[in-house]
Amino acid sequence: GAFQKKGHSARVLSPEEAEKLAKDQVLVSEFKQLKLEKEAQKNWDLFYKRNSTNFFKDRHWTTREFQELKACREFADQKLTILEAGCGVGNCLFPLLEEDKNIFAYACDFSPRAVEYVKKNALYSTERCKVFQCDLTKDDLLDNIPADSVDVVTLIFVLSAIHPDKMHLVLRNIYKVLKPGKCVLFRDYGLYDHAMLRFKSGSKLGENFYVRQDGTRSYFFTE
Repeated sequence: GAFQKKGHSARVLSPEEAEKLAKDQVLVSEFKQLKLEKEAQKNWDLFYKRNSTNFFKDRHWTTREFQELKACREFADQKLTILEAGCGVGNCLFPLLEEDKNIFAYACDFSPRAVEYVKKNALYSTERCKVFQCDLTKDDLLDNIPADSVDVVTLIFVLSAIHPDKMHLVLRNIYKVLKPGKCVLFRDYGLYDHAMLRFKSGSKLGENFYVRQDGTRSYFFTE
């Protein structure tokens, strides 16, 4: 009952797209898969080195799309504590802090370089934000955030970058810092997104799981 869903249903594939996916059954070798997992942090760090803060657009749709940011308040200007898990260079974080003055945000990312970009942003203020480097699959969030202290966790295009076998570790980690009964706002790639169909043959790691040319990975979710 606590799980709310809004968004689009999976795309209906054209016959050509269905044929392309049906043919693409060869998986990347186990050796390369283990190497990609081992080097996941390095690959994301190199991604931010190449693209700096220019790759993703600022996400000004967060307060519009996630009405829960208002709905979870008992009164209009109630202060909220949020955690942006996988904050990248702050494309979601800073628009949110600008639009909602009654938010204190914890923010973390896998990439040390991304965290440095957040700290160097002119909008970064330790009075309203605490950013830190974290591997959500193994670094305990309690090292930086008190238990049961967060009203809202955002997971926006983050879980897809994590190996499906480790996704539950991220959710367990988040659960420790979330106040009882509060919410996680999740948005990510859906099955048959155009991004999924653009992968060339030889990029498949597993069911709905692919690797890009730069070594970063992406999972595509069913509802």
